[in-house]
Amino acid sequence: MVNWIWMGMIVFSVVFGAANGKMEQVAEAAFGGAQTGVTVCLGLISILVFWMGLMRIAEDAGLVRKLSVLLAPIVRKLFPDVPADHPAMGYILSNMSANLLGLGNAATPMGIKAMQELQKLSAEPTVATPAMCTLLALNTASITLVPTTMIAIRMNFGSVHPADIVAPTLLATIISTGAAILIDRWYRSKNKTPPTSSSIRMNKGAAPPTSQINPSAPAGGG
Repeated sequence: MVNWIWMGMIVFSVVFGAANGKMEQVAEAAFGGAQTGVTVCLGLISILVFWMGLMRIAEDAGLVRKLSVLLAPIVRKLFPDVPADHPAMGYILSNMSANLLGLGNAATPMGIKAMQELQKLSAEPTVATPAMCTLLALNTASITLVPTTMIAIRMNFGSVHPADIVAPTLLATIISTGAAILIDRWYRSKNKTPPTSSSIRMNKGAAPPTSQINPSAPAGGG
């Protein structure tokens, strides 16, 4: 779908430029944009490599692990339907800790693994569970302590104070994360369906005995 949107924008630009006799400007804009993209990418490499190296040192030193310990009580409240000892919980904690530190490259694989583990808790693998929706919302609107990429872009374009966006970004991401949590809680309370013993057993991959589905039914049948 995204590819079709981009293709539509390109075709529309070319047709509009041709209809108004401005194909030369369209071509110049296309080549200028390509050149700017390459320049920005090359300028970001050194900055991002340096910062990601520092963050990797912090990760190996146990900073992400310590953050995970601090976040554990909050995460258990945000994901009440995920058992505390389930593998998904560890991946969720790692994903949130990496996002806090601006480690997008580390957060993405952790988020994917968390989604895969959360899917195992669902009776319908093709339907997103409330926990999966919560994780997606938090990952998208995550609080960011250090906006590494934006600082690098501002430095590349000659900003005098590229790190001035740290405080506004922190405030903005706190608000976005708070909004995501509030909306998630509202949807959860609106669509709250208490789990039954049979659904819990089905999620674990075992069919419930007939006597537990209908306790009043005789064990021997007939």
